[in-house]
Amino acid sequence: MTDRHFSYDTSWGTRIGNDGTRFRLWAPDVKSVELAIGRGEDNASMDYLPMERLEEGWWTVTTDQVAVGGGYGFRVNGEQVVPDPAARAQMRDVHGLSRLVDPKAYEWRTADWKGRPWHETVFYELHTGTFTPEGTFDGIIGKLDYLVKTGITAIELMPIAQFGGSRGWGYDGVYLYAPHPVYGGPEGLKRLVDAAHERGLMVFLDVVYNHFGPDGNYITSYAPSFFHEEMHTAWGAAIAYDKAPVRNFMIENALFWLEEYRLDGLRLDAIDSIEDMTDEPLVRELAAAVRQRVTDRHVHLTTEDARNIVWHIERKENGEPLLVSGEWNDDFHHCAHVVATKESEGYYQDYARNGVRLMAKSLATGFVFQGEYSKHRDKEVGYPSDHLPPTAFVNFIQNHDQIGNRAFGDRLTDVAPRRLVEMLQAILLLSPQIPLMFMGEEYGEHNPFCFFTDFQGELGDAVREGRRAEFKHFAAFHNPRNRELIPDPNSESTFLQCKVDWNLLNRPTYRRHSQFVSELLKIRREKIMPLLKDAPGGAGRCHLSNDTDAFSVSWTLAGGAVLQLFANLDDEPWSLPSGIAADEVRRGELVFEHEDGVCESLIKGVLPGPSVAFRLSKTLQIGDSSHE
Repeated sequence: MTDRHFSYDTSWGTRIGNDGTRFRLWAPDVKSVELAIGRGEDNASMDYLPMERLEEGWWTVTTDQVAVGGGYGFRVNGEQVVPDPAARAQMRDVHGLSRLVDPKAYEWRTADWKGRPWHETVFYELHTGTFTPEGTFDGIIGKLDYLVKTGITAIELMPIAQFGGSRGWGYDGVYLYAPHPVYGGPEGLKRLVDAAHERGLMVFLDVVYNHFGPDGNYITSYAPSFFHEEMHTAWGAAIAYDKAPVRNFMIENALFWLEEYRLDGLRLDAIDSIEDMTDEPLVRELAAAVRQRVTDRHVHLTTEDARNIVWHIERKENGEPLLVSGEWNDDFHHCAHVVATKESEGYYQDYARNGVRLMAKSLATGFVFQGEYSKHRDKEVGYPSDHLPPTAFVNFIQNHDQIGNRAFGDRLTDVAPRRLVEMLQAILLLSPQIPLMFMGEEYGEHNPFCFFTDFQGELGDAVREGRRAEFKHFAAFHNPRNRELIPDPNSESTFLQCKVDWNLLNRPTYRRHSQFVSELLKIRREKIMPLLKDAPGGAGRCHLSNDTDAFSVSWTLAGGAVLQLFANLDDEPWSLPSGIAADEVRRGELVFEHEDGVCESLIKGVLPGPSVAFRLSKTLQIGDSSHE
């Protein structure tokens, strides 16, 4: 009989057994630790139980004095009571007691779920607090059928580990094992994952292992050696990954989400900001642990890394990922964005002059920067990626960062022509890379997605002013008075204006756009997805126009099938070069054309502008990359 109750035992925190609950804390720099047990209403009083010191700085006690649902913490050196850093839940906010959770109390309806293979992934990134009016896990459940109908196969939650306050992006989490109670806590997250699996949807979670948030992180008060104060990152002192308890805290956290919550995958945020002094990168050890331990179903890892490294997304001989399934490809986004908007400030300066050509390169070979010099970063960036299969990359034209890092959180639909956005969506969703859309993108949401937090006092002031100072180098914000117009991250109104406006789907224009995306994903599911499972490395080739913003890319996929993209993002027509013969075009099956008549024109050797078309052939053979 299938076990319908799941838990993952960690070296930190709590473990419920027959003889009581084991409580464990790593605090190598203190003289004494006691278990603080909340009593009475609101845990107004506490009892204290001495904990035994073990080797290497561990403290432990096993007792039945804390009931499931009860509050507990740790009193350090007979003074300050701190929450459990590995708590599965907090009683309330980040400054109070932790809540004892029995992970096996939940009975899973989908205990037999085996997941979905990586090549079937179509990501839909969302923020729990702004995705629905309720702003909860249960609220998301109400939209799952809609997402399935659209053609989504995986929802990706922005970080939900408990952070200070009730509003935030989630990248300031301080209790990395505790789903935020404002979203529904552990129980709500399990209901969401169960409901998603019932509908064939995967659930991914964005996790942050490069820093802790500033509000509610008490670790430094009892374990300052958890951090390297002498090493600084963009968010403060570096985490001491050369210490086994610290390293295990994060690796176990990844396994915890995958096993106890039955998640299908994780996105590892900004791994280039993890300062690891060991010879074995944390990501390598973490990914290997996941691959070794979770073998009864499909699980996947993705990463974000500005270095354009490739060692973590290499493939085995059979094409399966060695460690990480896919890397978020910012290069593709930046190309698409400058093509759509003509913007050239900040990191867009590296892509502005040749956006269309660089986008073709990215589609054909992965990264744009594969060792070339980046003017924005003033150094050579990246490693060769053309040997990897296209499914080693996660592509997008919008995501939380690329929208929310704009001063006013404006979406692509507000800064680019609608027709061009649609063509870019077609390129995104029908190309063989793994596609990702941000919530509301499928129908053209106009509400912004701003950066928002819920910090008060000096911290709130620092965040507000720091946010505005980020934009002082942009021409529009050289004037300090203009920077004052940037929304205050701590204002509730900033958060509320970021709520998805589902009423837009009642309007014909937005409903038509949603149908357009659904049709694209139907084509992907039926025509393209079956060819991605065994897609080889080195699959892409491109032809570039010298006179117009036009190109073609072809990918050799499973079984020798060739998918071919023709894109003309210019107003002028493109006469196809000799490398793309008319009979080769004629051989392929039309998969998609953005405007009627594009295919007929293609057969005559001309791609009108602006237009996009995809063709699929079982026999088409394409030569090396070339220019017209």
